[in-house]
Amino acid sequence: MTITMHSTPGSSGYLDLYPERKMSFFKNPFILGLAAVAGIGGLLFGYDTGVISGALLYIKDDFEQVRNSSFLQETIVSMAIAGAIVGAAVGGWANDFFGRKKATLFADVIFALGAILMAAAPDPYVLILGRLLVGLGVGVASVTAPVYIAEASPSEIRGSLVSTNVLMITAGQFLSYLVNLAFTEVPGTWRWMLGVSGVPAVVQFVCMLFLPESPRWLFIKNRKNEAVDVLSKIYDLARLEDEVDFLTAQSEQDRQKRNNVKFWHVFRSKEIRLAFLVGGGLLFFQQFTGINTVMYYSPTIVQMAGFHANQLALLLSLIVAGMNAAGTVLGIYLIDHAGRKKLALCSLAGVIVSVVLLALAFFKQSTSSSEVYGWIAVVGLALYIGFFSPGMGPVPWTVNSEIYPEEYRGVCGGMSATVCWVSNLIVSETFLSIADGIGIASTFLILGGIAVVAFLFVILYVPETKGLTFDEVEVIWKERAWGKNPNPNTQRLLEEGSHS
Repeated sequence: MTITMHSTPGSSGYLDLYPERKMSFFKNPFILGLAAVAGIGGLLFGYDTGVISGALLYIKDDFEQVRNSSFLQETIVSMAIAGAIVGAAVGGWANDFFGRKKATLFADVIFALGAILMAAAPDPYVLILGRLLVGLGVGVASVTAPVYIAEASPSEIRGSLVSTNVLMITAGQFLSYLVNLAFTEVPGTWRWMLGVSGVPAVVQFVCMLFLPESPRWLFIKNRKNEAVDVLSKIYDLARLEDEVDFLTAQSEQDRQKRNNVKFWHVFRSKEIRLAFLVGGGLLFFQQFTGINTVMYYSPTIVQMAGFHANQLALLLSLIVAGMNAAGTVLGIYLIDHAGRKKLALCSLAGVIVSVVLLALAFFKQSTSSSEVYGWIAVVGLALYIGFFSPGMGPVPWTVNSEIYPEEYRGVCGGMSATVCWVSNLIVSETFLSIADGIGIASTFLILGGIAVVAFLFVILYVPETKGLTFDEVEVIWKERAWGKNPNPNTQRLLEEGSHS
């Protein structure tokens, strides 16, 4: 059976022919529920990044050796990221071998065990071990959730649905600050803050037991009847037949390709190498423009700005986290309307302005006793989040979920997530030390310089993938690699994307 690109289900040509089959974001409760449950992995990620920033203030009060060592503080924060690096690397393989559902269940079990260990930690070193386990769970989830959502999503709303995972990350960060404030007066403050993180993992584990496997993965594993049953809950009958016919035609070819794919093949294929450059590059710049520096250390940064009380620092950080969640909601709307590339560029432009404002505020504060500069720094933090969250928050994860061919989606997703976590580790492990060495103002100027490079990277290398099917995205890399495009309809789509 031959299916031409313009008639591929979900493509722009297909939806022009059958506009009544186009899906809207709120049309199907099943796919929304699937995205929400899978997105709890993002909630775990967000809660973990946010909760440690507040818990660290009280861990220092309980453990003198932590209070006297910036390195130990950085290690407590960043050990979860070290675990996530391993989890992301393993997660790509687990996704392909066991499936998206079982990989998620595994991540939940590991995360819950880590949360229990952290809550009961008698010393900083057991706490660090608990952080490592939590990181393993988060790393696997960071690979699995975007792919699981993307493979079950209609292409016309794929960006919005994948972005719900990022919304859950920001919601988790906001929730963590609420929990931090709630437990500030409770005995064992930080133990409650860290232990509560196991609850969402248990909730996701239970909910995932009632959700199906990814239909694309089921097709690859020759479990067509199960895949059709899942697709029937997503599409109406007319489009369902087309989707099943297309996936049936593609599955055998994809299965043969997948059996031959190895880690090093990513670098042998020019098309896949270009795709990984974009996917890994976006996640690299997401971290090195400082987002998790702000989220991990925002109460500490607020204290550096002159607001020394723990509760006030947490309250101001809660406002920052609230803006992060609100900005991500805006990003969910814009990513399938404005497009990925334009959204990323606007986001980075705002980040550059914000970090320069932060640098100036901290520089002026170092030479003045006025509280005004402290408030300017808080405004700079809020602006940074306001610009970052709609764009550079969801765009890298969305692009990574859609730019790799089926047979490379697991391995490349794992590799890109590993790039993310390695970058995250470097930034979080060095931020306080660099700030101590060269000053907080100069540290933010470095982040601003990296954001300028990221802006140029997006202009030069990132394609617009809004509204394209997975197969149409593959054509982008073939065209870039070999300088030709075999399908005129996709050429039209690419030209429209470049002007959007």
